[in-house]
Amino acid sequence: MAAPVRRGEELELRIDSLAYGGNGVARLNGFVVFVRGALPGDRVSARVTKVKRGFAEAEAQEVLEGSGDRVEAPCPHFGICGGCRFQDLAYRAQAAAKEQQVLDSLVRIGRLPNAMVEPIVPAASLYHYRNKLEYSFTTTEDGIDLGFHRAGRWDEVIGLDVCLLTTDLGNSVREAVRDWAREEKLEPYDQATGEGYIRHLVFREGRNTGQALVVLVTAPGERFETGYFVDVLRRFPEVRSIHWAVNDTPAEHTNVPTKLLWGEDAIEERILGLRVRVRPGAFLQTNTEMAERLYSIAGEFAGLTGVENVFDLYCGTGTIGLSLAPAAKTVWGLEISEEAIACAIENAELNEIENARFFAGNVGQTLEELVEEAGSPDVVVVDPPRAGLAGKALRRLGELGAARIVYVSCNPTTLASDVKVLLEEFGYELVRCRPVDMFPHTPHVESVSLLEKRGL
Repeated sequence: MAAPVRRGEELELRIDSLAYGGNGVARLNGFVVFVRGALPGDRVSARVTKVKRGFAEAEAQEVLEGSGDRVEAPCPHFGICGGCRFQDLAYRAQAAAKEQQVLDSLVRIGRLPNAMVEPIVPAASLYHYRNKLEYSFTTTEDGIDLGFHRAGRWDEVIGLDVCLLTTDLGNSVREAVRDWAREEKLEPYDQATGEGYIRHLVFREGRNTGQALVVLVTAPGERFETGYFVDVLRRFPEVRSIHWAVNDTPAEHTNVPTKLLWGEDAIEERILGLRVRVRPGAFLQTNTEMAERLYSIAGEFAGLTGVENVFDLYCGTGTIGLSLAPAAKTVWGLEISEEAIACAIENAELNEIENARFFAGNVGQTLEELVEEAGSPDVVVVDPPRAGLAGKALRRLGELGAARIVYVSCNPTTLASDVKVLLEEFGYELVRCRPVDMFPHTPHVESVSLLEKRGL
């Protein structure tokens, strides 16, 4: 059956819900149309941008009748900046939509018609919650500026007056670096042409310690006086660590090797009482308040009694495993990044935790070696990237036969597909799933799930 719409066609649609990823969902005689820029309850005029066999995509052109959940967006850059696209949707509706997306994924992809999803844990703070921001340099009418990509554009960056996701300190540091770049007459890097010099500013903040770290990313060459740059940032007593990184590739990488210009090589954060060293490239959940909630839920689901052998797979810098260690017999962390493992080992020493060990290796390829070293696990915690568990890693996890698996997910669709395999092929059952909203006003949703081995 041919699609009932064609590309470029203007449609009047009523939006029923939000799909995972953030687009509104409308139905035209049963045919699904995903509409960017539309909210549940809206009646919109939309232009079709893409037609597939089973669905179409469209862009909202005009809101003919607004949803009762529409609110005034407080950010002056809303609708232009590519972030925070749901500031105009009441928060309770945002949270409800994310909870429903987790349930829908488990039902539709995981083939779990009776999946029980617990109420979502709402965000503790709706604004000023990020502990890390990555800005791009650009040119505006006022000169060089710092900001984010324009919505839907990879090659255009807008300057910012303010960002509501960072703190007053974060905004002040960005403004100081902007003013410094204007004074030094530095040329921003142009992503389209590959010309220019100054590329990115990374700001990281220990929200529970008040310490801040700054990284300036440039193209090759030392075209600025590093001492003066340091002096500009040392005006802020919170800034303890200043780095410079060179990216010599066209890609917009900020996680590249750095040179310490001044201060400590890392700052410190506290999470659930743990001291955590934060280096320029170290992974740390970007919402500190909600990371503590997420890790607490993982600990609750793990149900440790002090006798368990625990595997922490995709352990990053070890924060989840270290938070579990006091209640476990032993914790064994595995992560492909050698830098992250170095941080995990350092964090274990910093907190005088002696029953946790960490190893660098690909989960799918080295899990058998970990079993030879550590023995079989009673509990496995997995926190994979957005793509979920790679095929070999998923099978190796299932073959471990652990009594409990705690799956921390940042993508409900890959969670659902992985859970389906663990249930159908390895004899697990999904006991609990609790969504967590780490990132208000964005499409992202985290969750923690508990799977138990049947018959144990």
